[in-house]
Parts: sequence; structure tokens; C-alpha cells
Amino acid sequence: MAKEIVIIGGGPGGYVAAIRAAQLGARVTLVERDRVGGTCLNRGCIPTKTLVSAAHILDQAQKASAYGIHLGEARVDFAALMRKKDQVTDKLVSGINHLMKKNRIQLVQGTGRLEAPDRVAVENGDGTTRLKCDGVILATGTGPALIAALGYDGERVLTSNEVLTLTKLPASLVIIGGGVIGCEFACVFAALGAQVTIVELLPGILPPADRDVARQMQAALRRRGITVKTGVKIDRVEKDANEVRAVLETGESVAAEKVLISIGRVMNTAGLGLSACGVEQGPRGEILVDDFLATSAPGVWAVGDVTGRIQLAHVASRQGLVAADNIMGGTRAMDYSVVPSCIFTVPEVAAVGLTTQEAQDRGIPFQTGRFPFAASGKAQTMDEGEGFVKVIASPEDRLLGVHIMGPAATELIAEAALAVKMGLSIHDLAETIHAHPTLSETLPEAAEAVHGRSIHAG
Repeated sequence: MAKEIVIIGGGPGGYVAAIRAAQLGARVTLVERDRVGGTCLNRGCIPTKTLVSAAHILDQAQKASAYGIHLGEARVDFAALMRKKDQVTDKLVSGINHLMKKNRIQLVQGTGRLEAPDRVAVENGDGTTRLKCDGVILATGTGPALIAALGYDGERVLTSNEVLTLTKLPASLVIIGGGVIGCEFACVFAALGAQVTIVELLPGILPPADRDVARQMQAALRRRGITVKTGVKIDRVEKDANEVRAVLETGESVAAEKVLISIGRVMNTAGLGLSACGVEQGPRGEILVDDFLATSAPGVWAVGDVTGRIQLAHVASRQGLVAADNIMGGTRAMDYSVVPSCIFTVPEVAAVGLTTQEAQDRGIPFQTGRFPFAASGKAQTMDEGEGFVKVIASPEDRLLGVHIMGPAATELIAEAALAVKMGLSIHDLAETIHAHPTLSETLPEAAEAVHGRSIHAG
């Protein structure tokens, strides 16, 4: 008899787990209170990258005259851009719904909660439905973090949820938080024509990034007209009829039409029934799981951002695959040792493996090699010579990490991730012939630079 599996949350962890469990022979019910795809598809990765694509197209249009192509003045129709964003999202949501039907997954709309490890209650406008099951996967994700003093109202002081529903481009925007989300939105809105200011409490932006990357990105943002204030705390946010002001502890205020709060994420666990079912949580409210994604309650697994491990959509999807295998009787452990990260700023940033500071903190000896995109023939043909590739290697030349800031960084990182995953050396990377002229040639050049043997770096 087929196992009955209930999954609460239809984001990139939940729907992937649902499909895999169905492929393995389970009868699957997916509970989702909104649209399938979760934050990533509906309010995160996909809509923001549609806006990033628009910013890139605008940048290309502005460069066209340098190539003898005269297009006239580029003009942004913000409302049309937001409609395009919605079209992209709607198409992908439709695709996931098709996959649900194809894999015979029952989709139940509503808010799910655990009543027992083998019973889920789903509430919606029609009442409460109770689902009996053999196992549950929790994939409820996270939501934007808020601080009362920041004056959130969803209209003039926004989170990433509301900023993606704007119908008019704000003339000016203050972004509270210089992390990944804040920097991505800063690049988008600055490219579209808004005056943007980032205010960050820490000494620098992009705290998880390699320090060389973060330093150069801060300079790149300023070259694009974005004001960056680091090492400062916002005391409060004030509003009047004309503007919103972020008042700093120093007494200085930064005024704008809109304020975007981008200070992190909080776990979506309220009302989920965790404690009553014996599901333990950590200090941030995260659902604690073991290496197999099992919680402390027998028969209950958890995946995605709500586990508090690495809050990336591709990690959630991999956790979904692992949890589905295990809930169906497997013994597959989740491996977090090699996880690429991508930041869709201008230029892009991507990384895998250790950063310089992580190696130093762990007492791991290392050496580095670096190659600038300014020396890349392909990057020059694209007029995108900003940035570099940085390779971190052990004294025995084993590849420990790769950090890329530059054109197509988020695509180039896949090769680096495979190299780190397979335990390759910088010689393996350098000795692999890369096609010319391509951006990928920067990777073996950076590998050769570890020992000062790069051909094209001055």
C-alpha cells in the first residue's frame, strides 16, 4: 500500500519534495496557503531577477552608441516592467501546477498545522480539513524581518514583498540593510533611475562575501551613483506628507520617497503546532533537523529556509530531494560542504567554498590567485571588464574556494562548484582547456596566478 505523505509549504523545498516522493510511489498531498513556488518564485528569486534582467537590458541600451548603434534615449515604463515580471511569475507558477497534476499530487489550499505527527489540519475559508498520513514534511519558509522602530506600514516603508508590487517607480529609495537582498534591489532601482541610499549597521556590505569582493562591490555601487553608509545605526523612521526619513543615531537623517527594510528573514512557524507535537526549535525559531532532515518528532521532516541551515532556494530543493528519499525509507544524508551562492548585483557576484576570512578563522593555511576581467578579451568585447576571479587553494594546491565578481559570475560558478566538489587542484583547473574567447578563461588564469604564472595578467 502506498505511503500517504503530507507536505506543508509549496516553495522550492516543498514542491520538489512532493514530486520526488510521488516519483518514489507515495500518495502526496501538498498544502499551500498561497500560490505554489513559495517566496522564491512569487516574491523573491524570479520576480527580482526579472527586474535585474531589465536593468541589464537598460545598461546594454545605454552602451549601444559605443558600438555604433544609436537607439535614442532609453525610457523606463515601470508599469509595463512590473506586468512583465508578473507574466514571468505566472507562467512558472502554471508550470509547477502542471507538474503537480502530472505527478498526481493533490494540492490543498489553506494554512496547514500539525495536530499530531500523523495528522495535519488545513484551515481555509471553507473550514478545517484533516489529513491522515504516514509522514509529514514541513517546508513553510521564512518572511521578512521587521523592527517596530523602522515604521513598517507596507505603503511607504516596505519589505521585499511590497516593493515587488509597486506600480510607480519611486524617485528615491532608502534601503535599510546592505546584505544580498538590499544590494540587489539597490542595483535594480538605481539602474531604473531612482536615487538610492543603502544604510548598513555593519562596517561593510555583503558580510558573508569574501572581503575583497565586498570591498570592490561597495566601490562599484558608489560608481553607479548609489550612496552607501556603513557602520551606522538607524534610530527611527519618521514620516510626513512629503517624505520618509531614516534618522541615524548620529542625528543625521536620510530622506526618500520610499524606505525598504532588508534586515534578514524570520521563520514561518507561528501556529504550526510544533511544540504540541514534540518538534524542537532553535534559538532563532528554526526547526531543528538532523543530517537526514528528520525533526525530533518521529515521522516529521523539515526542509528549506525554516530549518535555518543555508537559506538559498537551491539548498531547499536539494533538502527536498533528500527528505523525500528518507521519508520513503532511504538513509541519505544532506551534504552542505559545497554550496554555490549568487548575488545578482551589477556586476554579479558568485562564490563557492571557503572565503579568505573563513580560512583564517579556522587556521587553514592558504594561497590565492586573482585574475581581472579587465584582462579578459571576451569581457572587453562586452564592455564589462569590471571585477575579478579569485581562487583560494591549500599549500598543496587543492582548490578550497572560488570567488567571482564580474559578468556572468552566477553562471561561471557552476564549473568552480564542480571542481571544489570533486576535490580538484588548481592544476586540474589550469590544465583544462577552455574555449577562447570566453569568460570562462578567467578561471584557469586565476588558478595559474596562484604561482604567478598567469599569462594575461599584468
